[in-house]
Amino acid sequence: MNTTGRIELNGKRKINSVLMDNAIYIVLALLLVVITIIDPTFLSFKNFKFIFTQAATRIILALGVGGIIVLAGCDLAIGRFIGLSAVISASLLQSVTNKNIIFPGLNLPVIVPVLLVTLICGAISLINGLVVSKLSVTAFITTLGTGMILYGVTSTYYEKVGKASPIGGLSDSFTYFAQGELFHIPFLILYAAAAIGIMWFIWNKTRLGRNLFAIGNSVEAAKVSGVNINLTIILVYLIAGFLYGFAGSLEVARTGSATNNLGNGYELDAIAACVVGGVSLMGGVGTIRGIVVGVIIFQVINYGLVYISVSPYMLYIIKGAIVILAVAIDAQKYITRK
Repeated sequence: MNTTGRIELNGKRKINSVLMDNAIYIVLALLLVVITIIDPTFLSFKNFKFIFTQAATRIILALGVGGIIVLAGCDLAIGRFIGLSAVISASLLQSVTNKNIIFPGLNLPVIVPVLLVTLICGAISLINGLVVSKLSVTAFITTLGTGMILYGVTSTYYEKVGKASPIGGLSDSFTYFAQGELFHIPFLILYAAAAIGIMWFIWNKTRLGRNLFAIGNSVEAAKVSGVNINLTIILVYLIAGFLYGFAGSLEVARTGSATNNLGNGYELDAIAACVVGGVSLMGGVGTIRGIVVGVIIFQVINYGLVYISVSPYMLYIIKGAIVILAVAIDAQKYITRK
């Protein structure tokens, strides 16, 4: 092949690589153009503030499951962690003036129930990590089973304590915990920013982060390098559980009430956002920035299409197509790496 031919071939490869790396962003840009043409008022500070606020709890969830996906695993119990956390925290943080208060006379500081559900979810997720690492049960089966168990436990508590009615009438301090603002910046965005900073540090500046990616790339190579496989997996699941529990308490404080079905389907959104953000289902690849961008992409799509009155069924079609595109791109990148 002559020099000109090689240059043209290399040029095509570079173009294809750029298109593959940025295909999702190109799709998002096109959607934004279409939405803006249909309704120019979409591009406003108010709308984007709302989008980022709505994305905050989803970001926290995605940051949790992102580490598990880097390990080439998944977590199908996320939504049920949210439900458990929400129902417990809501039942403990109702207003004392609520006529239907579940625990009369109980007036706890917000931090106590929030910390409690965070620790509970962390402990349960830690058990998932033990099952995956010590018993060699796949993450898919482990978290599928855990999700069923959590739903049963949450529903039992909801039925016995909450009388199977939405648990609302939350204390002002609890709703302010999620709905308040600091210098016009919603607390939810600040919580998400703190979670982003913490997880970025863990992934990029600690031994746990290095071990996480080593295992995701090759378990055997990580073993040879002296990585404690079991401990790393357990810690990743533990951190994920903490994030799920905290996000669940934020979600109920944001929405104002809880049922046993709150959080249903959140796991699919979180996993899809990670994949769209470049976290490889094959393991070993992912960035915190990518996860955040993936969540925001889905939130922009959700809010933007609803804003221009697109059918919710069409929304599912578009989101599904984007997920398939992201996985296809990931598969091609994996083949290239191999």
